[in-house]
Amino acid sequence: MNTIDQRIVSCLVANARASYAEIGKVVGLSAPAVKRRVDRLLETGVLRGFTAVVDPEALGWGTEAFVEVTCNGNITPARIRARLEPLPEVVAAYTVSGAADAIVHLRASDIHHLETALERLRGLEIVDRTVSTVVLSRLLERPPSPES
Repeated sequence: MNTIDQRIVSCLVANARASYAEIGKVVGLSAPAVKRRVDRLLETGVLRGFTAVVDPEALGWGTEAFVEVTCNGNITPARIRARLEPLPEVVAAYTVSGAADAIVHLRASDIHHLETALERLRGLEIVDRTVSTVVLSRLLERPPSPES
């Protein structure tokens, strides 16, 4: 990925609805040249797709928590993922270093819904214990930028 590709990605991160012509004006290329580069960035996996960014609160899922999960025994990441995928409140999960095996990001409609989701998470046969942190406010959230 060269600097022009990085600038194209930055334009798309700022506004994924920008036209190839608009991006071309910023990076100094024609619209067809930008399209070819975007297609290549998609093919190589630099760009994984385009999506709408939705405010979870507007959809009624404004309560969130991060949960440290410690598993029973030696559990593979694939097995952890397989157990977490059916839980609709799990919006992201990561394997981590340290005492916990994974960090799970939960979203729920309210604190009671969050409590129910936590109970289902704790009830998974792979889970030994959890430590939950409820989010009070989101201070900063930014998309990855190739120019950072």
